[in-house]
Amino acid sequence: MKCTVHASKNFVIGTADKRLFSSFVEQLGRCVYGGLYEKDHPLSDEDGLRSDVIKLVKDLDIPMVRFPGGNYVSNHRWEDSVGPIDERPVRLDLAWKALDPNTFGIKEFIDWCKKVGTEPMMALNLGTRGIDAAKDLVEYCNHPGGTALSDLRKSHGSEAPYNIKMWCLGNEMDGPWQVGHKTADEYGRLAAEVGKAIKLFDPSLELVACGSSNSDMPTFPSWEETVLEHTWEVADYLSLHMYFRNDEDDTETFLASSKKMDQFIETVVHVCDYVQAKKRSKKTMYLSFDEWNVWFHSNEQDKTEPKWNVGKHLLEDVYTFEDALVVGCLLNSLLRHCDRVKVACLAQLVNVIAPIMTEEGGPSWAQTIYWPFYYASKYGRGEVLDIRLDVPTYKNHHYGEVPYADAVLVYHAEEQELDLFVVNRSLDETMEISLDAIGFPTQLKLIEHILLHHTDLKASNDRDNPEHIKPVVMDITREPYKAPRQSWNLFRFSIS
Repeated sequence: MKCTVHASKNFVIGTADKRLFSSFVEQLGRCVYGGLYEKDHPLSDEDGLRSDVIKLVKDLDIPMVRFPGGNYVSNHRWEDSVGPIDERPVRLDLAWKALDPNTFGIKEFIDWCKKVGTEPMMALNLGTRGIDAAKDLVEYCNHPGGTALSDLRKSHGSEAPYNIKMWCLGNEMDGPWQVGHKTADEYGRLAAEVGKAIKLFDPSLELVACGSSNSDMPTFPSWEETVLEHTWEVADYLSLHMYFRNDEDDTETFLASSKKMDQFIETVVHVCDYVQAKKRSKKTMYLSFDEWNVWFHSNEQDKTEPKWNVGKHLLEDVYTFEDALVVGCLLNSLLRHCDRVKVACLAQLVNVIAPIMTEEGGPSWAQTIYWPFYYASKYGRGEVLDIRLDVPTYKNHHYGEVPYADAVLVYHAEEQELDLFVVNRSLDETMEISLDAIGFPTQLKLIEHILLHHTDLKASNDRDNPEHIKPVVMDITREPYKAPRQSWNLFRFSIS
């Protein structure tokens, strides 16, 4: 099978914001307790943070991490998570039916962010709380001093303000499962007033209004329209959430999941532009896809977990090679929409539907999905070109005509490099790749081919075989460039 990628130096979708490669930490399961924070682990530092996890996170070069939720935030009192740790109250986490000791709070998260080299993205509780709690948290975190709340932060050991730049106005408020669920009008009015108060404090802060929890919600996309009618003046971004699963055990349909992400993004963009036209506004509403991943493996196991424990084993999906291919396609979709999607958070980071797994008291390791994210983060930050593919398709009962190749091409002007990400969806045939790039030298030099491939789609990494599925660097002396069946590929070309 042949695939020709047609591109032009002059046809650019946009420049990928580095925040497309962000992630998410929630007080859920073992993401925090037993994941990034484990006080008695032999590899933990003086703050109880696991150094092996820090290393894996730093290697991903994640620019921003969303915290503390997620469903968790809609029942959370931020005041419980500050001050002396031994004086913090233990609370019920209604979202995940767990105990929350508040041992890992705001200061601990900020300290962890500094150690891994990332910026915080803070979510506000607009479920059980409102304007007062939200503006108080912003003042506590960001005001330099001289007020009751900023001086309270100082007394808690943080002399300098945290300077958190991005704030989420609640989480999934369209969901009936959410504590404090609201209608679009109820949420829109509250979010607008909270946003107004925050902008009065600091107009440079970036605010994310809640969009739909997924495109299957009965209120989608009217939710977006109503919320934007209320929040247009204060919101800088509208959120999108979506998870993908292989419920039918149908690989060809699962590998086409990025078409559902494409459609979701494009529909939300149309709604944003409709509201912009209706308001006769010059403002462009950008998108924050701040929850996305594959999620379905752990559903039955989660039902066996007892209630009201700390660090329950929840959502601990063991990812297959098939999942890694889908994640590669989803990353391509985000890059293809980089003109409007400026922020995206892989949910989550450690143990809970995560690229990184740990064992309490034991090792940590990278799951299969770690690797497409690692290379997209490393080589996806550039100008995304508007390519066309000449490649065969297959007919799918859910998504119609699906190209066998899912691809995106990124141009790095300073490095004089083109990076081509290709997922070969074919389960049977090798794909011969050729690149027809107008405006670049006729003979591009292939400098590296990185391949993630396995013959068993259900294969995975685990504690005993942490490198069972891992990228390999291919021999590049042979042409044409080949992407094996069911494979993720990165072809790096020099144009200097």
